[in-house]
Amino acid sequence: MLHIGLTGGIGSGKTTVAKIFELLGIPVYYADDAAKRIMREDEELKAAIQKQFGADAYSNGELNRAYLSAKVFNDPFQLEMLNSLVHPATIRDAGNWMAKQSTYYTIKEAALIFESGSAEYLDYTIGVYAPAQLRIERTMERNHISYNEVTQRMNNQLDEDMKMKLCDFVIYNDEQQLLIPQVIALHQKLLGLAKERES
Repeated sequence: MLHIGLTGGIGSGKTTVAKIFELLGIPVYYADDAAKRIMREDEELKAAIQKQFGADAYSNGELNRAYLSAKVFNDPFQLEMLNSLVHPATIRDAGNWMAKQSTYYTIKEAALIFESGSAEYLDYTIGVYAPAQLRIERTMERNHISYNEVTQRMNNQLDEDMKMKLCDFVIYNDEQQLLIPQVIALHQKLLGLAKERES
């Protein structure tokens, strides 16, 4: 079975692409959702987060998202610290989840495939590309946040052109090219690669 990464900057439409793969019968691991669950459930991780960020990081056993966001949002060092605690736990969880699947390939959808070190556990990575202005407009509309807030989040992510160069395949979600035919063509290619590996 192939392990495939799916990544792209904020507002690129990687979740939309992931949903199309799911419609084609491919299981998708959503790293952001998983990280939220692990931060709630993993006692070792909870203890490490409280040690680093203070007891207020959790209240009544629940992650205090507002408190933690305030701590890391404008502080690259603290954000790096949080990621260094959460990413290894998520990578382990994704590996366990992928091992239980029975399809030719599985997908891990994550914004920080390269930044987190996840890429080394994956066979191929798909990038979803959209121009910066389009990504900003989509994110402002979806999250109801300001232009500055979006660009600040974008600045915390790896440069988009660099990210696409690191990917094995790129899907263009730029409103110029149809999305579904690109995903179907790539699905066929990945099935072929997975079958080749098995033979």
